[in-house]
Formats: sequence, C-alpha cells, structure tokens
Amino acid sequence: MIVDEVSLITGRGVAETRRLSGGDTAAAFAVRLDDGTEVFAKSASPSMPGAAEAEAASLRWLAEPGVVAVPEVFGDGANCLVTEHVPASSPTARAAEELGRGLARLHSSGAPAFGSPPPGGPADAWIGLAPMRNEPEDDWPTFYARHRVQPYVRRAVDEGALSSESAKVLDQVCEDIAELAGPAEPPSRLHGDLWSGNVHWGAERAWLIDPAAHGGHRETDLAMLHLFGCPHLERIVAAYEEVSPLAAGWRDRIALHQLFPLLVHAVLFGSSYGGQAARSARRALASRSH
Repeated sequence: MIVDEVSLITGRGVAETRRLSGGDTAAAFAVRLDDGTEVFAKSASPSMPGAAEAEAASLRWLAEPGVVAVPEVFGDGANCLVTEHVPASSPTARAAEELGRGLARLHSSGAPAFGSPPPGGPADAWIGLAPMRNEPEDDWPTFYARHRVQPYVRRAVDEGALSSESAKVLDQVCEDIAELAGPAEPPSRLHGDLWSGNVHWGAERAWLIDPAAHGGHRETDLAMLHLFGCPHLERIVAAYEEVSPLAAGWRDRIALHQLFPLLVHAVLFGSSYGGQAARSARRALASRSH
C-alpha cells in the first residue's frame, strides 16, 4: 500500500492521502505526513523494475543550483518515489522565459558522454511505459541511431506498428545520420522526455517533472517540446537562445530528433504514430537540401 511505502521512505506516519489525476505510468498521490508536510508520491507498476530508482536519479541530476526547478527527492523504494509536492497553477510568459533560460543552463551543465545515465541511475531506464537503454557512445549520431532509433524500429515492425517500407526510410536516416545531425556538440544534460505534460506550471515558475535523464543532444529536448506543443513555446525558445544560441538549421533538425519519441509512441499506441515517424524520417532526409 502507498501509505506503508511512504512511511518507510520518509520515516514519518501518514495522516492523509489524496489520489491525483493524470499519470500514464503510475498512480499519483498527494500525501500529508503526520508532521503536516505534504509530499507527492508515485506508485510504479511492478512490471517496470527500476523505474522509481531511475526517476529519482534523474531528478537529482537535474537539480543543479540556479538551473531549472525540479521537485526535491525525499526517497525511493522498489516501486515508489516520494518528492516535494508542487501545487499546479497556470502558465505565464514570465515563467516560460525563466524556463527557457534555465533549460539552456541545464544543457550546459553537461554529461560524461552521449547516452550516459545519471550518476547512480540504472542503464536500463524507462521513458513513460517503454524501456530505454542508456549506453555511452563517443558521438551523438552513433548513440541516437544505435540506442534510440534502431531498437524501436525493430520493435515497431515486430508489433505491426510500422510497415517494412517505412522501416527502410528510418534505416536510411540511421545510415545518413552523421550528415543529418548538424554541427558536432558536446553531450548535454537532458531531461529526456520533455513533452509539454512534463512541464509542470507552479504558482511562480515552471518545474520539470518525470524525467528520463541522460547525456544527449540539446536539440532533442527542444524537439520534444515542439512535438505536442507547449504554452509560450516561442518565448521559451527565445529565452533559451539568449543564454545559449542554437546552431544554424536547428529547426530543420526537429524532425530528426522527434523520431525516438514517435517510435516509442508507435510501440505503445499503434501504427498512426508509426506513420508519423516515417513522415518525420522523410522530412529529416529532405532537410539536406536546405
């Protein structure tokens, strides 16, 4: 039970629990401890071993002072994570601009390698309900093709979410990825699953939640924000570029960086996302002519 898990992790009794809405991967609760402190608790599925550990390590790695707002981690257990509870509020332009600048500083905090997991985090992690392998590589094109795109192309084909014809287009991207990737950059410290649902708008600022952190290319986080839209997105990008200008042509590379999340969605939710991944692959290949 969530009450027992929270008590074990925090060392406190539980006075009240309240189930929260949302959350595709875990049951979420606001929990009031017996000393009056309110915390947030997630109870992950036993079918996702290491998920709580991976998320806790990700949050701690992102929590550089003066960078971005992430909830403080109070502890994790086998299938439970307990963090600071941040009440939700409405997006504001000011909070979006602060997020953009903070995201630039986060990326500049760096990582040991492309594909490196957070310190203390497992190599076998999760992105939503899908497994995600963090395996260090010397360059981003090798890492992205080998550990992000190719495994999910194979799985999507096996599960009928991607046609063999579409798989050939994605394979072509992997063959040409060094040419498509743009200027080489050092590994950045990524949130790793930065769609709009993982930007939590608090009373005064935006917080990053539910990370799948790893060392990667900074354009990946920005491409994720563009995938399903985000409030004040252009303000976020403009503020980001005030701190750390993006390489020329980055908008043409959005389609390339969206391949992984689209393939994950294809595996989890079906062939409509497989078709979208194939279209993005064609756009990525066409970007060479720009």
